Amino acid sequence: MFEALSHSTLQHYWWFIVSVLGATLVFLLFVQGGQTLLYKIGKTEQQRNLIVNLLGRKWELTFTTLVTFGGAFFAAFPLFYSTSFGGAYWVWILILFAFVVQAVSYEYRRKPNNFLGQKTFEKFLFFNGLVGTVLLGAAVSTFFTGAEFSVNKLNLVNLTRDTMPVISEWKSPFYGLEAVFTLEHWAFLQNLALGVAVFFLSRVLALLYFIKNLNDNELVEKSRKALVLNTLIFLPVFLFWLIRLMTLDGFGVYPDTEEVFKEPFKYFHNLIEQPLLLVLLLAGLVGVLYGLFLAIVKQKENGILFTGSGTFLTVLTLFLLAGYNDTAYYPSTYDLQSSLTLANSSSSKFTLTAMSYVSVIVPIVVLYIWNNWRKMNKQKLSSAEVEKDGHSY
Repeated sequence: MFEALSHSTLQHYWWFIVSVLGATLVFLLFVQGGQTLLYKIGKTEQQRNLIVNLLGRKWELTFTTLVTFGGAFFAAFPLFYSTSFGGAYWVWILILFAFVVQAVSYEYRRKPNNFLGQKTFEKFLFFNGLVGTVLLGAAVSTFFTGAEFSVNKLNLVNLTRDTMPVISEWKSPFYGLEAVFTLEHWAFLQNLALGVAVFFLSRVLALLYFIKNLNDNELVEKSRKALVLNTLIFLPVFLFWLIRLMTLDGFGVYPDTEEVFKEPFKYFHNLIEQPLLLVLLLAGLVGVLYGLFLAIVKQKENGILFTGSGTFLTVLTLFLLAGYNDTAYYPSTYDLQSSLTLANSSSSKFTLTAMSYVSVIVPIVVLYIWNNWRKMNKQKLSSAEVEKDGHSY
């Protein structure tokens, strides 16, 4: 079946899979957002235990999705993996460290003889929620604004080099951190805007999740109040990022020669020239707004269903905008022709074909996760249930 597909079709297929994983990851960041609200809405230890245990039922899904997202990139687009993960390593090290301390915190937060103390691990959870979301958002924004690297595949056969031959070389001394604080071309403002937007989006999703699944009237009421403030911050910041994205010079690719060039309003053109993506983006934005309307104005509990689905569709569309329609999905601001495209950074046709057969089990995994999610959320969580649970966090 997959053997009959062209190499280009397989590349587009795997970019779609990577995009689906990325969109799923952003939705699941509500766990990180909830961790940053631990002391904002949880005023007693009992309330904080309730919040942590509600989030603790889902934190492994976020961690697993992050690892799967990176693994899919490594398998399908290894040149991106070696360029970004090997060059912008300070950003990725900080992100991975933030997720490691999260895992440790859930495991040891309330363990007997915890020499660091419960509050220390709760601070680690806040660190994960803040650093993990902001840096992930900024890293994704570089798919549109670019990064400082060069790529030369001939280095593999260059025997005159004194060092080990490498294909990709990072040209910034900050190794990825320049995405959030360099003043060059003001790209950092765009990157930081998406990082901040993802942070507040994660908090918005967490508050909607609390409203839906907490059996505590006081916490639900506090969540509704906090939802208004976080929404008023998230929406303007994200709209600033999105509108500015539509006006930026993008990075187009001539399909015949694979030459990369700057194209004014590239991502706006991608939307117009791919009507399905425009529909998906509008559906996502409407879903996000409708869910917030239900929760804030109508005082309903099911806002998370619409805002969560809208988040998934919006992020999916943004990933597809970055890679489809002859677009360089990881532009190089150091050397334009080093920019990564679906064509020049993917695995071989044989590898993509073999992996595609494995990908058919993804719907089965999704159904398994959905079934377990539904069972865990069948009843709202209360403090009494947490205290009776011998495996509470």
